[in-house]
Amino acid sequence: MQQDAKTTHPDMLLAVRDLEVSFGGTPVLHGISLNLRRGERVAIVGQSGSGKSTTVAAVLRLLPGSGRITGGSIELDGVDLAAAPEARMRGIRGRQIGLVPQDPMSNLNPAMKVGAQIADALISNGSQGVTDNNREGVKRRAVELMAEAGIPDAERRYGQYPHEFSGGMRQRVLIAIALAGDPELLIADEPTSALDVTVQRQILNHLQKLVEARGTTLLFITHDLGLAADRTDRIIVMSDGRIGEEGTPRQILLDPQQEYTKTLVAAAPSVSAALSPEDSSAAAAPEDHDPEPVVRVSRLAKEFKLRGQRGQVVRALKDVSFTVAKGTTTAVVGESGSGKTTVARILLGLDAPSGGEALVGGQSISASRGPERRRLRRMVQPVFQDPYGSLDPTFSIERLIDEPLRIFGIGDRTSRRNRVAELLDQVALPRSIAQRRPNELSGGQRQRVGIARALAPEPELLICDEAVSALDVLVQDQILSLLADLQDRLGLTYLFITHDLAVVRQIAHNVVVMKAGEVIENGTADQIFLAPQQDYTSELLSAIPGAAFAR
Repeated sequence: MQQDAKTTHPDMLLAVRDLEVSFGGTPVLHGISLNLRRGERVAIVGQSGSGKSTTVAAVLRLLPGSGRITGGSIELDGVDLAAAPEARMRGIRGRQIGLVPQDPMSNLNPAMKVGAQIADALISNGSQGVTDNNREGVKRRAVELMAEAGIPDAERRYGQYPHEFSGGMRQRVLIAIALAGDPELLIADEPTSALDVTVQRQILNHLQKLVEARGTTLLFITHDLGLAADRTDRIIVMSDGRIGEEGTPRQILLDPQQEYTKTLVAAAPSVSAALSPEDSSAAAAPEDHDPEPVVRVSRLAKEFKLRGQRGQVVRALKDVSFTVAKGTTTAVVGESGSGKTTVARILLGLDAPSGGEALVGGQSISASRGPERRRLRRMVQPVFQDPYGSLDPTFSIERLIDEPLRIFGIGDRTSRRNRVAELLDQVALPRSIAQRRPNELSGGQRQRVGIARALAPEPELLICDEAVSALDVLVQDQILSLLADLQDRLGLTYLFITHDLAVVRQIAHNVVVMKAGEVIENGTADQIFLAPQQDYTSELLSAIPGAAFAR
């Protein structure tokens, strides 16, 4: 029978020693060693593929597929998890180690009420005073956890389904589930990467208060160095399945020792915006000699009818006006629900306005018909948020990029093939990938394919809807640099829809700030970042991670 070997320090909760992990016989973690003391908050940072999530999966003994721990130890409060039988691990997961995963929509059962999902976690974790026979007690404790996680009107919302919650509220449900077993160690794996900055700050502020009140140890997994610096006592940097360096946030951000860490710091937009606020904006906008802007939005309004409620409408846009000059980048920013994506959909011709007008090249897509509408659709192309979901997985890369050319009747088969090769060159992808499928490419490569596809019909305007939010900071930096280079070479105009103000600082010439369907502030990037006029804009700016490390 396995003996529990006690850790050498009474304050030590987790001690990982020389951890080795392989998938199908291929090593992916190489001698990982790290410590977590009780009550400590530690971040593991690194780009996609660095080994962060594999380390977490090894600690939880939930390695997917052919993943195996091939060496080392993982001691939690004296118990070696690497050697513990599965029956014991089932008692440790939830009760001693809680997990807040990244995507609430794929981690919550859409057909099950959220309260019942929290109740299941309470029963399966054997929480104190909770049994399957005491349904009222289970519900009472679940409602308490929902309220503790910051969900208002918890008793009423106990009976709602995940789709009836916002992204931030769904994340709070996951926090409630993770805390159901009152764990000693809470692992938060990219828990706010899909949320806008103000909701992100609210969630993390609340999570921080909860772990401090409970004395819980926090292991925070993220690719955002600014976020790690704001929220943890110590940062561990991983690359290629190894730990590169570790230290306090100040040491890592202001005095990194390894080249990889220096690259991470330089690529992280939130950090660069905080450390060099005067120098991190996009280059000055080119002089506009064309009196007619590429985009003119004037008094735009949009109402949506509520299903099943006769005469009831939601006003998504109210009197929205702004322009976008040729060859420039205008960022439209705001929280979820501010109306920014609705503006993009109207400009793409996917929605019709209820009032006002949205013009591209002086023409309205929604009012145009026949050949003119086709010309305008060719003139405006989208780059979507999710490079995984926006490309047909059954198509080859060549067919994906060629498709817009065929739709608009551009060229013959030979000229289109040559155009695909030219576009792959433009987005810095090798021509050899033309016959591969999207699932054979990395996230950054997929997004480059999405950009090449958008460029195929030679548009004047690209509408980038959260085009880099699903990417880690190094890949994000590469894509933003590519977009800037394409703008310089091709004279492209960008409308950049985003909730990430740090990215805005890096790429935008002008910024439109939206709240509740209205434009509340509009100006150059310098005006918005250095001298905001509205309290809401100041609040958005203060929520950028890494602000504590501003000079």
